[in-house]
Amino acid sequence: MKQLTNNIQAITEKAGGTWGIALKDLNTKETWTSNGDELFYAASVIKVPILVAAYTAFDDREFSLSDTVELRKEELVGGSGVLQHMTPGTKLTIYDIMTLMIIQSDNTATNIAIDLVGKEKIRETMKVMGLEKSKFYNKLMVVPANLDGVNQVTASEMTSMLQQLVAGDVVSMHACEQMIDMMKKQQLQNCLPGRLTEQDSEIIGVPNEWELAHKTGSISGACHDIGVFYVGNRAMIASVLSKGVDDFQSPHFISDIGWEIYHYLKK
Repeated sequence: MKQLTNNIQAITEKAGGTWGIALKDLNTKETWTSNGDELFYAASVIKVPILVAAYTAFDDREFSLSDTVELRKEELVGGSGVLQHMTPGTKLTIYDIMTLMIIQSDNTATNIAIDLVGKEKIRETMKVMGLEKSKFYNKLMVVPANLDGVNQVTASEMTSMLQQLVAGDVVSMHACEQMIDMMKKQQLQNCLPGRLTEQDSEIIGVPNEWELAHKTGSISGACHDIGVFYVGNRAMIASVLSKGVDDFQSPHFISDIGWEIYHYLKK
């Protein structure tokens, strides 16, 4: 892993800013961190703990994933996602809401999920997972923003959370399988998988050499991607958080890191 981490450090030094990175090779069990305990504004990365909390609430029989909710005009918020453009009164299942929250990073869907699950349930779920520094306080894109605090995460704790997901240690094995599968359908592909998507086969039906179950997050001044790489029979968890890097360049630097991880696993 030494060559990989040297290459990653060269990328982050070139990028400037502050980086929090935590890697875990799931085959060799090797780990590496850089500023792993540094706090970063969570942005949409916080949607993964919210997803875990939603599955926890489902497991506690607080609702069924097939239950429907009605989209209300007052719930529509900007930023990522399609629900803000849909007709109020549209009915969606809770499973659809959770899916949109992850694969499109839909902020309206996220806020609906927060209301369904409850802030305290989300905080308790994070506590059970051992996320001590990472904190959840508020909905997304809410104006005026009367906030108790700022949603924050660390790279080390995000990698720990993903480790619990791939091991089936959260909620249930079936729930973990569904959450990982959902994250594999992520439609925002400009960060960790950015360079990898350029080499995918143009021939229909040819399977990719890699998969990535991940969640991106970005606001002005911060850009993140956390996920699990699958290359052949190899797998690695990577949590990459950044702040103070040029907003237009940060996804490219993160995609360079993803490229290095892919080639490390392919070897």
